[in-house]
Amino acid sequence: MRARAAVAAIALAFAPATAAVAPDAADAPVPVRQRVIEDFDGTLRAPAWHAFGGEDGGRVAIRRLADGGNPALHVTYAFAADAGAPGDERANQELGVRIGLDAIDATDYDHLRFRIRGDGALGHADALKVEFRRPQPPLPGLYEKGSFLVTGIRDGWREVTVPLDRMTGITEWTRIDGLVLLLQSRRSPVRAGGFLIDDIRFVTLGERGPGVRDRVAAKKKEAWEASRGGREAARPEVYARLAGWPQRLLVDRNELPADDAAFLRRLARDTWNGLAAFVDRDSGLPIDNVHFAGDVAPGHARIGDYTNITNIGLYLIAAIGAVEIGILPEAEAQARIDRVLATLDRLERHRGFFFNYYDTTSLERTSHFISFVDSSWLTAGLIAVRSRFPEFRARVDAMVDAGDYGFFYDDVVQQMHHGYYVHLNDYAEYHYGLLYSESRLGSLIAIGKGDAPPVHWFRLARTFPETFGWQTQRPLARGRRETAGQTYYGGHYRLGDRAFVPSWGGSLFEALMPVLVLDESRYAPASLGVNGLLHAEIQRDHALDELGYPVWGMSPSMDPLSGGYSEFGVRALGVRGYKAGVVTPHASALALAVLPADAAANLRRLAAHYDLYGDFGFYDAVVPRTGRVAYGYLTLDQAMLFIAVANHLQPGCVQRVFEADPIMATALRLIGEEKFFE
Repeated sequence: MRARAAVAAIALAFAPATAAVAPDAADAPVPVRQRVIEDFDGTLRAPAWHAFGGEDGGRVAIRRLADGGNPALHVTYAFAADAGAPGDERANQELGVRIGLDAIDATDYDHLRFRIRGDGALGHADALKVEFRRPQPPLPGLYEKGSFLVTGIRDGWREVTVPLDRMTGITEWTRIDGLVLLLQSRRSPVRAGGFLIDDIRFVTLGERGPGVRDRVAAKKKEAWEASRGGREAARPEVYARLAGWPQRLLVDRNELPADDAAFLRRLARDTWNGLAAFVDRDSGLPIDNVHFAGDVAPGHARIGDYTNITNIGLYLIAAIGAVEIGILPEAEAQARIDRVLATLDRLERHRGFFFNYYDTTSLERTSHFISFVDSSWLTAGLIAVRSRFPEFRARVDAMVDAGDYGFFYDDVVQQMHHGYYVHLNDYAEYHYGLLYSESRLGSLIAIGKGDAPPVHWFRLARTFPETFGWQTQRPLARGRRETAGQTYYGGHYRLGDRAFVPSWGGSLFEALMPVLVLDESRYAPASLGVNGLLHAEIQRDHALDELGYPVWGMSPSMDPLSGGYSEFGVRALGVRGYKAGVVTPHASALALAVLPADAAANLRRLAAHYDLYGDFGFYDAVVPRTGRVAYGYLTLDQAMLFIAVANHLQPGCVQRVFEADPIMATALRLIGEEKFFE
């Protein structure tokens, strides 16, 4: 979701994601230049090559073998006899070999080539994953990973050529320090066998091919801008398409109520006014963001006239919340929702799913990416609509049913891919592998729809194994457990006298965003519910007591120093952990669900201490030590804040609407029995 998914993508799973299926390359052009990684013509470079996975009961061996007079690497393997047993972390056992690459700079190369064949005498898997690794400082042992899957391995030699740009997990091709050849038990019907590999090399062919950073040209939008004299000349018309605009940069602090309940009612009204204002008049879609520079004059503002599908889903949910707390007439809410649904019907989709970004003027998609987590938040919005307004049920049912979340489900690791690149015909490198993140709602929706099996929930990590040495702390009580007939691994972290299950970055967005629509304290009191309370308490105490801030609440938000968007959190709460330094009001609003009095008081302190409150409620973030403010409104953050406040003012009003949908019946049964801290 937004930049946070890109940053959190680095290692969210036990296993790397499946990437491109490598093509045969018999007719490939002669390379312009090449760099040999290994041709095996000399002595095998031990200990550069070594096997791994045998400590889990499997077996891997390597040797240099002259195959018909041509030296190659011969790898033999045998998976553990019980690999794949329910609840075993070896349900997808991985065996392989790797070689260190001494921080190779491969920037000047565009493809990888190698030769491969299966061992006909021993038998062999028909698929093998080849993976590059690049260290991700400052945490030792944490890597970016880029992989591709070779399929159709046969007894005869085959040359494979793969564009490096297809390895979606590598951000740049410097400091490449490892190459891995990986076999996976759930991908291999052959439990023991062997293969040979030879002539591994980087090559330059002069044709990079499509990549993850390829831009999607919004040709209609560009033509529209050109007809008005160019992008900057068209800006006044972009502003004129919006439904409203603030009158002043800051509200006089003295006019804000001193009473918590009255303050939250004022905050809800102002925030909804902003959400309603920053909507395209024609399409009814919310724009992504508005940034102000010094004042609110349109000429001094930067308007992000595009939208993300999470924005759309949360806008639909916010409209329901506005009806429930009495600040939006039901007929107006229906009209707004009707316009959004009509626009959604016009948008380009892939296999029933919407692309991640669209231009709000031309309605062209501006992304090649189909995101699992963003798709799930749009689905959550649609579910809430059909639950609250049955008159939309037929239209919404068609949209919800069209997207089968099995599309994202990787049945090898039994987790969800981050997403899918349509122009690459390939999945993103990484999986959502950690339970305690905002993506858990999507997993519950997928299970509730029947698009993913219940075992998926129990393949999400509560904690990572100790072998993941880059974690912020060693997990405690990490052992096998059984809940609802499923076996899995539990465990927790600890700070002082508080035990908790970690998120990735230690932000309140990861911990509490799903609580916007699902009352985890009610349905999962001994697991997700208590964990949300613990995360909020630790956030509060860390900011006030350890950092000495007068306010608290850290989550991904705008950075008042850079003007960009960044991750913030309490590092010790996450397995990797985000940096501190910035407080965002939406984090405190999310905490209303678990620490209502403290969170309400904190929101009032934010308004009292800093120039942070405008006509449309709180701006996105502040640096507590200096008071520097990010004068911008992000639809994502404003919608989260509003829905959280609505649930507080009219207890659980949005949650009850969402939970009433039949899809949630299966999901709610699934989460109720687990106890994180037994």
